[in-house]
Amino acid sequence: MTTTGEARATAVTGPWWWARWRGALFDGSLALASAAECAAEGVPFARDAGIPVAAGVVFGLLCGTVLLVRRRWPIAVVLVAIAVTPAQMGFLMGIVGLYTLATCELPRRIIGALAGMSLVGTMIVTFVRVRQDMARGDFTLGDWFVPFAAVTTSLGLTAPPLLLGLYVGARRRLMESLRERADSLERELQLLAERAEERAEWARGEERTRIAREMHDVVAHRVSLMVVHAAALQAVARKDPEKAVKNAALVGDMGRQALTELREMLGVLRSGEGPGAAPPARGPAAVPLVAVGVAAAAAASRAADEPGSAAEGPSLAELEELVGQSAAAGMVVDLSVEGEARPYGAEIEQTAYRVVQEALTNVHKHAAGAKTRVRLAHRGSEIAMQVENGPPPEPGSAAAARLPSGGNGLVGMKERVVALGGVFVSGPTEAGGFRVSAVIPA
Repeated sequence: MTTTGEARATAVTGPWWWARWRGALFDGSLALASAAECAAEGVPFARDAGIPVAAGVVFGLLCGTVLLVRRRWPIAVVLVAIAVTPAQMGFLMGIVGLYTLATCELPRRIIGALAGMSLVGTMIVTFVRVRQDMARGDFTLGDWFVPFAAVTTSLGLTAPPLLLGLYVGARRRLMESLRERADSLERELQLLAERAEERAEWARGEERTRIAREMHDVVAHRVSLMVVHAAALQAVARKDPEKAVKNAALVGDMGRQALTELREMLGVLRSGEGPGAAPPARGPAAVPLVAVGVAAAAAASRAADEPGSAAEGPSLAELEELVGQSAAAGMVVDLSVEGEARPYGAEIEQTAYRVVQEALTNVHKHAAGAKTRVRLAHRGSEIAMQVENGPPPEPGSAAAARLPSGGNGLVGMKERVVALGGVFVSGPTEAGGFRVSAVIPA
């Protein structure tokens, strides 16, 4: 885990302009050492200048303590070091000042100008001092030694701290850049994690909606027919025993089919095993929602078939049988097909089947006994379906059958059709009935 620039800014614990107490103690030690050096060098400077020795020592102490502000004002430290160069004092201050100046984020022309001034000043002072010493007879190495000593001394006191400071400054800026990049990457990763969590939450919501829609489509139609048949069975049990036996058989078949499909779905929800289910996820979750959705879709694909039929999705070829089931339940329903029938994609046929199935289920719930017309039209680039019923013969017929309504049938139909790029329209008719229309691109 890295520390952002803002966090580092708030982590300053040192006094004044120092970030840490360690830096303040280090600069204080350098200032004391520089002050001691300048004070010692102030004694010969006072003798040469003809001033009191105490004045030279005090002057050296004041100049040396300037090193204390090297982090805040490095240019001032270098200028003071250049200014006291003729007095042959402040060598430590000059070296440390140049190093600090080179590590700062200052324009290179300023660093070069100050380094050049220090180099020239040191070279001139050394040249004059060595020439004076040779004139007094302290050195007898020849005239070549004067420029050699001046150049080597000036380069030795200027180049090493300057180059080292440039290297340390470049490395420090590189580390800062890498740290900022790491901070930026960490923020991006956190943002990506938040977005991934949002997408996962959205996907879970979508999968829950899909599972609810599949279970509604699988169970609602068949259970509604069971309720209708049970009501008819109760009405004709004494008058027409044969019809009562037939209705009882239909109720039993539909109940077994509904229980079979519910058992498969619940089995997947419990263990993650079942036809079409994905492998269970590792971890605390027993089954991912994706696996449940796949299993629910597989269970939803079983229409009104025999218990041993293959687990294939409902198709338009089974539409006539679907209408026949509603007719057997007492609905007056008419099926008309326009255009030449042709095979479509499995998802298109299943969606068209579910729309008609749910529309008939709604007729059973809300308009029992109403005349219903189912139209299916095969067009060039689309398939259209319409289920329209008239008003119920008795306003209380639906309530008499006690058919509950979850309020999700029309929503589920619209979601299915819109997901395929189609158009879904539903609403009451002028005659007092209800119409459901859908067009799906083929």
